[in-house]
Amino acid sequence: MTSEPAVPGESGGAPDLAALTRVVARQRAEMDRLQDVAATSAVIERAKGAVMARLGCTPDAAHDVLLQRAKAARRTLLEECWITLGTLAPPSAPAPGPGPYDVDATAPLPAVPPGTAEDVALALARLGRALVRVSTPQDLARCLLEHVAPDVGVDAVLLYARLPAGGLELIGHAGVDDALARQWQQVPPLTGIAPLEALRSGEPRWLEDSRTDRKRYLLIGEPPERWGSRAWLPVLGGSGDVGGPGGSGGPGDERAAVVVGFLRGVGAPFPQRTREHLKAVTHLCAGPLAMFGTRQEPALGSAVDAVQAVFDRLPVQAVLLTPVRAPSGAVEDFRVDAATADTVDSTGRSGRRLTGLRLLECWPSITGEPLWHGCLDTLTRGTAFTGEPFARQRTVGGETELSTVCAHVERLGDGLVLTWLPYDPSDRQEQRLADVQRLGNLGWANWNLAAGDVSWSSQVFTIFERDPALGALQLTDLPELALPEDVPALARAVGELVRLGRPCDVPFRIVTRGGVRHLRAVAEAVSDQYGTPVEVHGFVQDLTAQRSAELALLASERAMLTQHGVLQAERTVAARLQDALLPLPGKPVRLAGLRVEVAYLPAQSGLNVGGDWFSAIQLPDGDALFVLGDVAGHGMDAVATMAQLRFTAKGMVITGSSLTGALNRLSALLLHSRDSHGTATMVLARYNPAERRLVWAQAGHPPPLLVRDGAVRYLDRPAGMLLGASDTPRYGEAECLLQPGDRVVLYTDGLVERPAENIDRGLERLAGAVAAQAAAGTASLDRLLGTLLEAEQRDDVCVLDIRVPEDGATS
Repeated sequence: MTSEPAVPGESGGAPDLAALTRVVARQRAEMDRLQDVAATSAVIERAKGAVMARLGCTPDAAHDVLLQRAKAARRTLLEECWITLGTLAPPSAPAPGPGPYDVDATAPLPAVPPGTAEDVALALARLGRALVRVSTPQDLARCLLEHVAPDVGVDAVLLYARLPAGGLELIGHAGVDDALARQWQQVPPLTGIAPLEALRSGEPRWLEDSRTDRKRYLLIGEPPERWGSRAWLPVLGGSGDVGGPGGSGGPGDERAAVVVGFLRGVGAPFPQRTREHLKAVTHLCAGPLAMFGTRQEPALGSAVDAVQAVFDRLPVQAVLLTPVRAPSGAVEDFRVDAATADTVDSTGRSGRRLTGLRLLECWPSITGEPLWHGCLDTLTRGTAFTGEPFARQRTVGGETELSTVCAHVERLGDGLVLTWLPYDPSDRQEQRLADVQRLGNLGWANWNLAAGDVSWSSQVFTIFERDPALGALQLTDLPELALPEDVPALARAVGELVRLGRPCDVPFRIVTRGGVRHLRAVAEAVSDQYGTPVEVHGFVQDLTAQRSAELALLASERAMLTQHGVLQAERTVAARLQDALLPLPGKPVRLAGLRVEVAYLPAQSGLNVGGDWFSAIQLPDGDALFVLGDVAGHGMDAVATMAQLRFTAKGMVITGSSLTGALNRLSALLLHSRDSHGTATMVLARYNPAERRLVWAQAGHPPPLLVRDGAVRYLDRPAGMLLGASDTPRYGEAECLLQPGDRVVLYTDGLVERPAENIDRGLERLAGAVAAQAAAGTASLDRLLGTLLEAEQRDDVCVLDIRVPEDGATS
């Protein structure tokens, strides 16, 4: 070390301050250089010791081995020492003190062109020198960001250590704020975590596009778009012989317990040179991590240290807790940062031995209990929590005693203080009385009639919205608070209570700033030996919420009754209108030589009348026309639309319109008429008796069922969509030549549809029932309906049963 005296600026004048400043600066720089020399010496001497232990050689030979390795790998001696130390387990004793070595770690490094291999080697050499000043994982993260960012464009560095349970714990960070670090302090052992995969495989994970990477991985850091690319590299130590090349382990090394994350704001691939650079940087980190370990102790700080110092002197059972959050931000546990000497966990650990442990690790039985929920609620809302009393064993003077305690939780900054307080029955009883008054919205009152003393609980003042400074009212003044309509009944009840000692339970109303309140006063008198009331006690309860609910329910019931009447009236009118528009024949009818039987069954549930309808007439030319339809919906609108379609369809066919032409016009009528009721299905069939030809068309309707010679089949449906569903509908015709003995069944969907069942199942059921009748020779429409319909029919059913008589038979 050199120094020089401060030379006065002038004879007899004050010392030259600039000269003194330069001297101090040179001395400080020399001190820093000597500290670097000492730290570097410690690193080299420790690496030499590792080689001596493995090879059994002398210090000089170990030094030569390190030099040879460094030269072969094109590394500096300090870099090779860091890599060698990375093969060691975390130390149990401090590193050896400085010793002689023949490398000047403080000598200036040569300048080389940027972007070259020599530039990368120079950057690694600078990092190796900087690592001698690193003493914690947090220092390591800052050192990496400082020396790596200028070379490869890294914006943040995260260091995670593997936990025994398989997850990760953040042990160092730089370039991210403390809030984000707390949020990602621990990472559970889930799938899709890139740093965990890097540790398990021993291979880096390069995440170069956050938009695609987030589909595969849970991206650490919020928001994910902040970091366009990430690289997670495991810190691999050597598991083989130190004498091997470089002394480092390969991929999958079981000693990979730390992973380093390099986060960049730009979303772009990592160039190959950058990848090799980051791998080399991570390789150098193994040495420092091996020297100071990987598990970071809780960062207590001065505030927590002060709390622990206070806790050491408190004769209570208490712990200071800090929340441990999951990646989602939810609290999954609490860390014990301080504990009093009297605090004992479920395994017998006490005092400072609990520091750094988890709350559920110390007391696992509280999971799901009120205390756990109380801790979460206090942390969120800030309101204190006091649990129910419970028995607890504790050791005092070597003997075990049973005591009753209550757990109490208070928030302290961002953490909690959990205290187990001795249980006082009288205090607990008072608290319960206060809770009853608050939960029941009632308060107690006491009137001493002889002395004139009055006492109210605080809840009575709250109910009456009366200032406690004004004092409580005398019992005889209570009616003055009521509405005028309620004053007589309340005054009479109070008078009988005071004069005759008759108990009272009377409702009354008052006006407050929030509106009218419905109250209830319940009281009884205490009489002297002569039967004269001398004291009255009771309670006042606010029943506004209950009374409001009752009034709302009553109004709702009245509205429902009114609506029910309207619906019933509508059903009656609709049913009468339907009966007038759709008369049912009392027996089978004959049309064009056919026997036609009709059945119409309205739904058995609900108040609405449906829109199912039919028509069976003989045309002027002798043909028979059969129409069956189903209008969407129920009620008056459906009945009106049904009538419109029924009469319009018949009129169109009678006036010469084809079946498909009629369907096209009816569809346009429904689509463009404001008075129409949505959509409808329909089937039109025209029968020519001379040729026994049945021509039919349909609009979204189930197909007719044909029975011939005991065989049952559905006719193939021509094209046709719902009426009113499109501006350009398309309809087609189909024909079927009937034979003597044939049976054709037309029906609406109410016959085959059931809730939560495919309509194909209903069609199969109808075909099976008709086939069974044909086999038994009992083709009865009534029996068919009895077989198919459920007891609680949910939809209208309309059926046309058309039969062709046998030759020579009469219809």
